[in-house]
Order: sequence, then C-alpha cells, then structure tokens
Amino acid sequence: MRLARCVVRAVSCQIRQGVRAARSFRFVTGTLATPPLISVIRLQSGPGGQRNLNTSPKGWACTSISALPRIVCAGCYGLHMSDPRPIGFFDSGVGGLTVLREAQRRLPGESTIYIGDSARHPYGTRSDAEVLDYAMELADVLVARDVKAIVIACNTATSVALAHLRQRHPAVPFIGVVRPGAAAAVLATRTGRIGVIATEATVRSGAYFTAIKDQNPAVQVEARAASALVPLIEAGDLSSAQLVEAVRSTLATFKELPAAAKIDTLLLGCTHFPLIRNLIAAELGESIAVVDSAAAAAAMLQEVISVNHLDAPGSTRGTAADPGAAGHSAPARAEVLPQHQLFTTGAVEGFSGLADRLFGDRAMEAEQISLSR
Repeated sequence: MRLARCVVRAVSCQIRQGVRAARSFRFVTGTLATPPLISVIRLQSGPGGQRNLNTSPKGWACTSISALPRIVCAGCYGLHMSDPRPIGFFDSGVGGLTVLREAQRRLPGESTIYIGDSARHPYGTRSDAEVLDYAMELADVLVARDVKAIVIACNTATSVALAHLRQRHPAVPFIGVVRPGAAAAVLATRTGRIGVIATEATVRSGAYFTAIKDQNPAVQVEARAASALVPLIEAGDLSSAQLVEAVRSTLATFKELPAAAKIDTLLLGCTHFPLIRNLIAAELGESIAVVDSAAAAAAMLQEVISVNHLDAPGSTRGTAADPGAAGHSAPARAEVLPQHQLFTTGAVEGFSGLADRLFGDRAMEAEQISLSR
C-alpha cells in the first residue's frame, strides 16, 4: 500500500523477487517510450547510518519485495521539476468549456488557454478535411503560445484529427475526449448496452464504437447523430422550447428500442451536451446513467500532467506520498498564481454569457481572436 501511494496509477509496475523492468507510457495517451519519467528509488544506508538516494543504473527499475519498506517515490523525495507553462484547450465553440471547468477543478494551480472556434461551428456537419484543417490551425496557435499539453475538447476534432496532431507536434502531449469517455461508459454500464449521442462526423468516424469495443468487445453500442443540438446550445438559451423538443426527438430512438436492446448508459459524445445534461437526464429517467466525456478527459489530463512532471510550481501532486507513512515529505514549492485566457473566433457576448454561467464567480473575460485561414 505504501508503494501504491507513491507510484502514479498510470504507470504499470509489477514487482517480483529481484529486479524487473517497469514499462511506462511517455505520455499516458501516447506510445511506449523509455525511460519513463517516474522512477522508483531505494533508500540505502550510508556512513553513519545516513540515508542516500540511489536509482538503478537505468534509472527506471522496481526493487525487490524485501526492499518495500524502504521504497519511496522519486516524485516526492527526488528533485522536483515543475513547468509553469499553460495547458491549451480548443473546441468548435463553447462545448469545450465543460472540459476546461473540470480541468480547473482537478488542477487548480495550472494556467490555461482556451480557444473556441465559434465562428466556424458546428464541426459535426463538416467534412473530415475541413475539421482536420481547422484542428491543425488551432493546435498551431496553441503551440505557438508555448503550451505544455493540449486538450482537444471536441469529440469531432478528436475522432478526425488526434492522430494527425500527434504526428504534427510530437513533443506536445495531446489528450482527446473519445477514449476517456468510452472507458467511463464501459465502467458505468451494468447490462453491457451503451447509447452514444454525438455529432454526425463523430458517429460517421466510428470512433466511439471502436473505443468502447476496445474496452470491452461484448458491449453493445447504439450511436445516434445529434448535430442539431449543437447550434441550439451555442445560441445560449439552454431551456428554450426548441432545444427541449430537439432533445426529446433525439432520445426517442433509444426509448423505441426493443426490451432486449434497451440501453442502461448514455454517453454524451459531444462536449456541448453536458451543458444540457439536466434536460437529457430528465428525459431519460433515473434508470439510465448519463456519462460525461468532459469529466473523464479532465481526469486523463490530470494523469498526463502528473506522470510527465508537467505540474506547475506550487500545484499539488495527486500522487504524493503520505509523509506520516513513508517518513518523509515533499519539498516546499513556491506558489504561483495561475493565469487563464479565454478566446473565441466568434461573437464575444454570447460566448461570455455561457462562460459566466459555467464558471460563476470564477468567470474569465473572453477575447476575440482572428485566425489566418
């Protein structure tokens, strides 16, 4: 248990008698790379009983079971690296603000830059080529602003552009919203029947079907395109009669499924949809769980930041060891106030209205940004 508190959950490390190599992802969402950025280290006794830090020759091995009482985490006892750069987010409009809100809750010490491409929304009815072009432009803008990680806070852009963006900017970790949402839905379902509502482009890509099947091939997936909801949400009136009717019409197809195929979990496969979660839940009833990909993506971001030692100065590591149990404490870190920037390519007034509703007294002032394309 002591070791488990020290090692980041995302790092898979099997401890055997003797020494066995640990495998880790360079980025939680990326491909295998070594050595990992988290090391497990052993305290050894030096002259006069003084304890010294000593990593393995490769700097990335787990020690034997017999050494467990003397193992601590390099993130707690070793040199602390910090990264004050902001985290970047982009979406086709206001929907990604739901991801930003969850990220700020989980990582309150991190600075952020958000770009909502409201001038060109919705992405869900556009061609894959258009979506890819827009996503590359937005990512380029954020990389030029020296962000340390980018969250594609848009399901359509994730399903179309994620792999391309990782190739275009290999030094920057990209976090999408599809796979975290799929994993959360698979964990939530009891009957193995999941419904997905997403944009036309996301449904067409098959991204959620593939991601859910990767988690559990036995799960049945019923996906429905709901692109019509996005412009109604962007309009800002989240209780309008037109929006209520559109929600009812979208969800009716799930209610009409035969008893043997009825879903028990609905995955909101567009980051706009958590803004009307209450409407959706009320229409479905209490028997169906509503899963939010925004919250799942924010949790993944938190892991990426922690595993890769990208956390800002003064922020709190979610994986720090208990000093009472391990006999040590993490070094003090200077507090730096986070800065948050909010940009939209569309009208500032409507964008700011929804941002104010989401963030309340933590609301940020939005600015308009012009893109070259």
